[in-house]
Amino acid sequence: MASRDENAERTNRVLRISQLDALELNKALEQLVWSQFTQCFHGFKPGLLARFEPEVKAFLWLFLWRFTIYSKNATVGQSVLNIQYQNDLSPNLSYQPPSRNQKLWYAVCTIGGKWLEERCYDLFRNRHIASFRKAKQCVNLVVGLLKLGGLINFLIFLQRGKFATLTERLLGIHSVFHKPQSVREVGFEYMNRELLWHGFAEFLIFLLPLINVQKLRAKLSSWCVPLTGAPGSDSTLATSGRQCSLCGEWPTMPHTIGCEHVFCYYCVKSSFLFDVSFTCPKCGTEVHSLQPLKSGIEMAEVSVP
Repeated sequence: MASRDENAERTNRVLRISQLDALELNKALEQLVWSQFTQCFHGFKPGLLARFEPEVKAFLWLFLWRFTIYSKNATVGQSVLNIQYQNDLSPNLSYQPPSRNQKLWYAVCTIGGKWLEERCYDLFRNRHIASFRKAKQCVNLVVGLLKLGGLINFLIFLQRGKFATLTERLLGIHSVFHKPQSVREVGFEYMNRELLWHGFAEFLIFLLPLINVQKLRAKLSSWCVPLTGAPGSDSTLATSGRQCSLCGEWPTMPHTIGCEHVFCYYCVKSSFLFDVSFTCPKCGTEVHSLQPLKSGIEMAEVSVP
């Protein structure tokens, strides 16, 4: 009979990750409530809440405690994950919610502990009297011992999967499922799809810098646009000199590379520095020499439609 009860408890035991997720959800809710509350005082004098911040926070957390643990036996994060607290000190095998004293002590340990730590920090921060210094050392010692106890409790929790926090262990309450838990099924379809696209994106990031897009575009342009006119003729230069063969705008400081097309100086110079084997994107002519446009061709002549 005892072995059957142990097997049932192992089957219905709350996963460690679920208990940790509930704690993280509680912290996220506290941050969200505090940020929304401080926005209400956005138009008031700066620093209005700084003086009474520990008391205001304690009041808000006490309000949340009243409508979560005190009334529903579960925090907000636990309610989302179908978890609630059970009285571990009860001799009954059936579910027993935490007693009223356990709930009150939970509020004292969590809300009161945070308030006391923050208020003592503010009280001792600007005090340099010897008596305050000794009290500060005592408070720091107590806080350090509690942090150490929390660490030891967390290591035990990782091994046994029970009592995620030191407060739960001291009060004798642990997490159980609120409703019968169905079989946990994990699907890897979404994960596989994300890994596939992530690997494909990494491959593109590695491959794209190796592709000379400008040279590829020049090759495609030379195949698609047939060459008309004899290279080097002034009439052809006048016709093609209305726009840069790279940027398509009116050429600034127009230059040629030995063919009938005109380029901006900065466009062709940067392209040549990027690729020594740079060719004209219109006709595929290699760069023989970078020469300014002949002075005999007037810009007025070039701009004539």
